[in-house]
Amino acid sequence: MALTTTTPLALILLTLIPFLTPQIQAQAPAPAPSGPINITTIFEKAGQYNFLIRLLNETQQLTQIQTQLNSTSEGFTIFAPTDNAFQNLPSGAINDLSDQQKVQLILYHVTPKYYSLSDFLTVSNPVRTQASGKEGNWGLHFTSQGNQVNVSTGVVTVPINNALRQQFPLAVYQLDKVLLPSELFGAKSPSSSPAPKSSKTPSKTPSSSDVEGDAPSPASSKKDDSAAGRNVGFGFVAGLGLICMGVLL
Repeated sequence: MALTTTTPLALILLTLIPFLTPQIQAQAPAPAPSGPINITTIFEKAGQYNFLIRLLNETQQLTQIQTQLNSTSEGFTIFAPTDNAFQNLPSGAINDLSDQQKVQLILYHVTPKYYSLSDFLTVSNPVRTQASGKEGNWGLHFTSQGNQVNVSTGVVTVPINNALRQQFPLAVYQLDKVLLPSELFGAKSPSSSPAPKSSKTPSKTPSSSDVEGDAPSPASSKKDDSAAGRNVGFGFVAGLGLICMGVLL
């Protein structure tokens, strides 16, 4: 009797399973679509990028890069110096920069193209950055030894060791040094420094006209000599006449 009551119930459940399964699957939540990439979130999750986030906000480049990133077909690559990298800079290295130079410094850490680590092994130098000046865009140079990739600015060279993100359209790489462009931090040309001023006034060299003006001319000397000769001759004749008159008297 137990088998006859259980069997119809089992059959009923087996019959209803095909109808229940689609309803259960329909209730499962669908994966949420991936939204736009948030650069700040990447830095905050990684930690030790507070100074970089602050500088991005102060220069208003965070919004600019974020907007371009969500509309570019080439992607972007960001080199992210850590807080220690900024702290190891010479005193005043950042504060002494003008607002425009700070923008150039930030954009020097961004390339308008996505690069994976393997791309740097065969890339053509210099690699164009978002920074530019009167002479055009500023570039970076990449060298490799085995699988180790180094990036150089002409002022500093730093290895690329850690990828915070490496998925198109954005690659973010950690740096232990700030990329200092030679256009801002390179050696200044000696010709650009003003010439020292002399404290002494140069003495005036007498001109030929001054010398000639002071010395008597040969012609005036001859006139003076002839006049003196005539005066002597005239006095001699007058004296002789007086003597003759005295004898006659």
